[in-house]
Amino acid sequence: MQSRPFTPLLSLLFCALLSGGLSAQQFRALLITETAGWHHPSITAGIPALQALAKRHDFVLDRQQDAIPLSDKGLENYDVIIMLSTTGDIFTDEEQAAFERFIQSGKGYVGIHAASDTEYDWPWYTQLVGHMFHVHPQNQTAMFDVVDANFPGLERWPARLLWTDEIYDFSPATVDDLNYLITVDEQTYDPQVDWGTKKSDGMGDFHPIAWYHDFDGGRAFYTALGHIDDTYKDDLFLQHIYGGIYWAATGKGLKTTK
Repeated sequence: MQSRPFTPLLSLLFCALLSGGLSAQQFRALLITETAGWHHPSITAGIPALQALAKRHDFVLDRQQDAIPLSDKGLENYDVIIMLSTTGDIFTDEEQAAFERFIQSGKGYVGIHAASDTEYDWPWYTQLVGHMFHVHPQNQTAMFDVVDANFPGLERWPARLLWTDEIYDFSPATVDDLNYLITVDEQTYDPQVDWGTKKSDGMGDFHPIAWYHDFDGGRAFYTALGHIDDTYKDDLFLQHIYGGIYWAATGKGLKTTK
């Protein structure tokens, strides 16, 4: 019996398999940008920036369609949920339950900027985030300090950095195990704000901007940076974001001590 000829197409597929050309991407991320409150124009800049990160770092990034609710089935193939400047109450009770089961199964969460201005009435989510947004002054330049350079994505950051953004004040921490990454020096900008119903003179000597923690079987990373469109062109910011995504999706990257 004659064997089938080894066609050029089969040869190419064989070579691709040997070289890893058909290997799966690192992990899968679901991007949520839905808003039920203030809609940040920088979402429009953030989406292509995150898509470029996915291409550069070889992971899948799918954007959640608002009309398709979260479900166990829809989330089962993802490793991390990224919430980019979401606001307000955006999930039904059923979606909240699916989100909780997703994290409890060992998966990850990444919150960017206004993700802390989302789902205030869902206690589990407020604990997942770690601090909830309270108020902010006008956009300003300030000095930011890296308090833990061992976290993925902060390896190239200087210990102290001049940065311009919308600087959030937060309510007290909702959990006790937050690991802080970046803080802002309130002596370097004017933190005072008066919205009538909300006022603030700042958070004091310790004003957190980014943090992470293990939570309810999974992992959570949050950064308040990312209000201004051009932030999403800043290489240091993109490294910071990808470090959080990588850790939340895989649990890898933290420096361990023997």
